[in-house]
Amino acid sequence: MDVRNKSLAMFVVILALVFCSGPLAHAERGGDGPGTGTVMGQIGIKDVGPMMGGTIFFYDSASGPAPSSAKYWRVPTHSFRVDTNSRFTAKIPEGTYYIGAIERKSGESLGPPQEGDYFFIGRDKNGKPKELTVWSNSVVDLQMLSGAEPFTRATLAQKGITAIQGVLRDDYGQPMEGMLVFAYGTPEMFDRPLFVSERSDKNGKYLLRVAGGGRYYLKARADSGGGPSSFMGVYKDGAPLAVKKGRTRRGANITVFKVGMMQ
Repeated sequence: MDVRNKSLAMFVVILALVFCSGPLAHAERGGDGPGTGTVMGQIGIKDVGPMMGGTIFFYDSASGPAPSSAKYWRVPTHSFRVDTNSRFTAKIPEGTYYIGAIERKSGESLGPPQEGDYFFIGRDKNGKPKELTVWSNSVVDLQMLSGAEPFTRATLAQKGITAIQGVLRDDYGQPMEGMLVFAYGTPEMFDRPLFVSERSDKNGKYLLRVAGGGRYYLKARADSGGGPSSFMGVYKDGAPLAVKKGRTRRGANITVFKVGMMQ
């Protein structure tokens, strides 16, 4: 990469950092006031007991597909911590949502479930993700939501998925392990991302599953906070990447930079 292109890439990453206090920087999202409703309940783990200290997710059905536990990882619209009694109270804008939850055993604070994490998606009697409508100024008590189970990678779909694959490297060409790649629907990448990848492996390789074909804008991040030891980068200085439904787009490599070193 020549000096001019490297400077441009760094500038784009700096812009991304400025806005990193947005959709992924806070554990709890939602609203409080006119146009919001309250959802409360408890989360249970199948054959274990209450889910204590987990996180409950709400996915706005108007802004994306139903969540999946096998084909892709959709980023939740709102998330709230579950207390030590496995209860939660969420104030969210009026709308229709899908519900999910996770209790992480892996120690990760962000990204898809890891092997052994307790994972839950609310489903109807036919096994499809169930919608919940929240009205302004309403209170919905879901009582006990049970059925969270240990996640296992053996359940991940291997065929018929739509995905993006590439390698993350630093500006010295060294592979970056443990990073996440987010897919956005807009070039600004300021709003909430649509999908998140699995963490990159020791060779810097990542796999980002998406729900369908289209144009996506990619941002790689080492964590959710943008601290002094964070690494960030964007695909081809913010250019869109086209993906065909049912295909894996390979070669979507991203160079990342250490945030604290950018001057």
